[in-house]
Amino acid sequence: MSSNFFDRQRHLRRMSFRLVLLFALAVIGIIITVDLAVLFAFNAFGASTSDIVQIVTVSSIATAAAIGLATLYRTATLRGGGGRVARELGGDYVPEDTTDPQLRRLRNVVEEIAIASGTPVPEVYVLQHEESINAFAAGWSTSDAAVAVTRGALERLNRDELQGVIAHEFSHVVNGDMRLNIRLMGLLFGILFLTVAGETMMRAGVFTRSRDEKSGGNPLPLIGIALVIAGFVGVFFGRMIKASVSRKREYLADASAVQFTRQTTGIAGALKKIAGLPGGSTIKAPKSEEVGHMLFGSGAKKRQSLFATHPPLPDRIKALEPDFDVAQLAALQQHWAQSPPVGMQEDVTLGLTESRLAAGTGPLQDSPGKPSALGAAKLPSHWNDSTPLGLRPATPGAGTMGLTDKVATPEDQHYARAAMLLDRIPPDIRDRAHRVDQVIPLVLGLLLSQDAPVRQAQYAELSARYGPEVADTAFRESGQLVMLDPLLRLPLAEIAFPALRHRSEAEQEAVLDAVQALINADGRISTFEYCFSAMLHSDLYQSMHPKPHWHSERRSLRSAKTEAITLLMVLAEDDPAFRAGMTVAFPDETQGWQKLPVTRLDDVWHVLRELGPDGKEQLINAAEAVVSFDGAPSVREIELLRTVCALLHCPLPPLVIS
Repeated sequence: MSSNFFDRQRHLRRMSFRLVLLFALAVIGIIITVDLAVLFAFNAFGASTSDIVQIVTVSSIATAAAIGLATLYRTATLRGGGGRVARELGGDYVPEDTTDPQLRRLRNVVEEIAIASGTPVPEVYVLQHEESINAFAAGWSTSDAAVAVTRGALERLNRDELQGVIAHEFSHVVNGDMRLNIRLMGLLFGILFLTVAGETMMRAGVFTRSRDEKSGGNPLPLIGIALVIAGFVGVFFGRMIKASVSRKREYLADASAVQFTRQTTGIAGALKKIAGLPGGSTIKAPKSEEVGHMLFGSGAKKRQSLFATHPPLPDRIKALEPDFDVAQLAALQQHWAQSPPVGMQEDVTLGLTESRLAAGTGPLQDSPGKPSALGAAKLPSHWNDSTPLGLRPATPGAGTMGLTDKVATPEDQHYARAAMLLDRIPPDIRDRAHRVDQVIPLVLGLLLSQDAPVRQAQYAELSARYGPEVADTAFRESGQLVMLDPLLRLPLAEIAFPALRHRSEAEQEAVLDAVQALINADGRISTFEYCFSAMLHSDLYQSMHPKPHWHSERRSLRSAKTEAITLLMVLAEDDPAFRAGMTVAFPDETQGWQKLPVTRLDDVWHVLRELGPDGKEQLINAAEAVVSFDGAPSVREIELLRTVCALLHCPLPPLVIS
């Protein structure tokens, strides 16, 4: 399968169609089973044709309605996003400001990969009562996503292996798999619901049997048995659906994890430990069957190959390491039976932290006083610690940046750049961005102007909304934040958003209102202010109001021509750059460029989000032509491009132009 994000989206749409088709077949099979049972229970086979039609019609409608209502109910319970799924399985939220070494290591890994992949930092959970090695990602969108790992994964995996597992789950996040997976949970609940209903009717029939014997017998037990049989039909189709949806996606996620982490030893090592440790990847939680298709490893000890949601472990390992001898697993099992692995001790034994710190720059803390391995990402040879953080000039005569191949597909250079961006944010600022009680003044401080009259007006706004104490704190933050490289502003905001999500909904709404007031204080909105507010609104609003997103993204770029041209005009800084983009998007158009304020983008998002994979790919190619026209993209263009991709749900890694 192609590594291009848009090809994967097209494949995902085909899989969604297959899901709907199999679900429809399951429903039809269940309805036929129930109809036959009802006819038998009421001895209606000898009745008139009209009576049979009437009975079958009522039975079919009732069965379809039961399945539909059960599906809607389960889907509604999942509207809380990925965090809801994690909590249902017993997950405990990992605070942004945790000082526990294992949890700090986990959060650091998640943040690194989030910045490298261009996605919002998801919520992080640990399944404390699960001793096996497993993980999953869930959510309707990147803004309400959650990543959960088991306690066994934290304790048994070293940093490379944990990074490989998290990268595997991020692949599901950026490629849209998790939306398909969580939707599948609702559909499967609907077709399995009849088993519960059948068992209830069977029990009810037992209690009423003696009373109804004189009147010719009670049909409830027969109907109950039929519903249980129909439920088994649902189980059959449900497992077939999960297997058909999940198996190929797991191979792709393994391959994507290698792209994320730049090496195979991490994820392959995690798979070997699953195969070699007694607990494997088994999940004990009661709802593990429901989420089996979402897990990193199979949640059950044994599963028939026909219904397996995951490829066999040896096959996954050999796909990553073709020379691996499966016989080695027996030796690993014997070794680990005597001396179980301890992940953080392996980090020290292997010299992981020290060697990586020497290779990079990273003072990020996995635990108090101990640098993390973020510096693992080696910077390109022509960079060094004294190289300015701004974008490097393009090589003369270079072509385009190849953005469509970079979307949701981070490589070495993006990982290195994410490491550099996070590393250049001072530790005390990064710490406050993680703290729920300190994040609001920090976020507001990013928007305070250096112009004295405007700054005074902003201070008055903050004092009126939050009081002098918060206003003074925001001003102190601004004094330190103004020293940051401009390219650090959006990454800092992104690592602060998770802490904001854990303020109350009223506080989040107040922050959104305060942000609008601050950026409007001088009567104009800069590109950074617009990008910041747009990404903040998208992140907070979608986390507060997660939606199933049942609508299909099928609009063509031609049908969104007005909105696409508006976006290219805002992105371009002159007519030649605009025409370069128009040549890609609409080569037959002769419209000239006109300068538009960045706020005009508010008029385009509702249409451009409905573009199908072909339309989004073509639009991003056109945007790339605009930005790369002069060979030296500006900070303004890069911030806009990153925001455009984020709002179109096409995550863009940090750009490196060398």
